[in-house]
Amino acid sequence: MIEIGDAAPDFTLTDQDGKPVSLSDHAGKRLIVYFYPKAFTPGCTTQACDFRDNHRAFAEAGFEIVGISPDPVGRLQAFREKHDLPFSVLSDADHSVAEAFGAWGTKKNYGREYQGIIRSTFVIGPDGTVEKAWRNVKAKGHAERVLADLED
Repeated sequence: MIEIGDAAPDFTLTDQDGKPVSLSDHAGKRLIVYFYPKAFTPGCTTQACDFRDNHRAFAEAGFEIVGISPDPVGRLQAFREKHDLPFSVLSDADHSVAEAFGAWGTKKNYGREYQGIIRSTFVIGPDGTVEKAWRNVKAKGHAERVLADLED
């Protein structure tokens, strides 16, 4: 599991348009990477729309945003279009990037254990190191909490 101060795991994933997006594409910039379990579910939709609604404030503070889930590209494209997301959503179908960030693991729901995305958010600094990390977060209000924490 990566910690604050560690180099962020390098990745190249496919975005909603089928184009490759790499961590290195954001070199020299501050990047918010948030992991979410599944597009079009209530919590993930709330989280994405909260990041959308706060996108201007994040941009004015110098942050870019990408969302990552195991969803296929076609589902991500529909999700981005339906909710008018102003940032890219990336497909991590084999969850290797989520694993590298420590955002994949055992979850419990109604007494059942299974492997899946652990809703997590990371700020990657211009030098590629992890500046902030929030793990196992609640979707509702998370973007606002991240913004408030970044403004402190």
